[in-house]
Amino acid sequence: MVDFSLWDIFRNLLLAARWTVSLSLIAFIGGGVVGLALLVARIAKLRGAEPLVGGYVQLFQGTPLLMQLFLAYFGLALFGINVSPWVAAALALTFYTSAFLTEIWRGCVNAVNKGQWEASSALAMSLREQLRHVIGPQALRVAVPPTVGFLVQVIKGTALASVIGFIELTKAATMITNATFRPFTVYACVALMYFVLCFPISAWSKSLEKKLHGHR
Repeated sequence: MVDFSLWDIFRNLLLAARWTVSLSLIAFIGGGVVGLALLVARIAKLRGAEPLVGGYVQLFQGTPLLMQLFLAYFGLALFGINVSPWVAAALALTFYTSAFLTEIWRGCVNAVNKGQWEASSALAMSLREQLRHVIGPQALRVAVPPTVGFLVQVIKGTALASVIGFIELTKAATMITNATFRPFTVYACVALMYFVLCFPISAWSKSLEKKLHGHR
């Protein structure tokens, strides 16, 4: 048993929290880029895009994130591709995030009145011009609150990366608990840290929703 003070416990958890934040940002930004590419492929009605993107979304939304993490870490090793827990967690969370974001954004694009599409087409706008000047700005107003809100789910989802050995906040808590035998103190600090990370984002999401839809 290691005799850690409350400050020692909190300091070590704070160091681990950096990796939780880093993984969350990588997954969210990477998922946003992939999700946007999938959305554009759908909107552009590329050949085979609809069933392929639909299957992709169903695969990652319909299977547990825990299983996806296991497959990313252990599954790739079966093909001779050895990846670190960090890379496996980043890949799994990026694909998971992209599946949800592309659906969120598709719903936001579909929320734009069809007359806007017809009017912009009548002006001989290309798809790129339609998305940039007409559809995009309107869909963005709808998309911002749920997109920001989904970031909270991504942050909490990083806790599952501990099962493949990635040392983030939850994994560090387990290691400290095994050393100090003070589970209540350790996990109370972890809960507080997750709250500090997630609550401001949730509050910001609600604030954005009120600002962007206050006229309705």
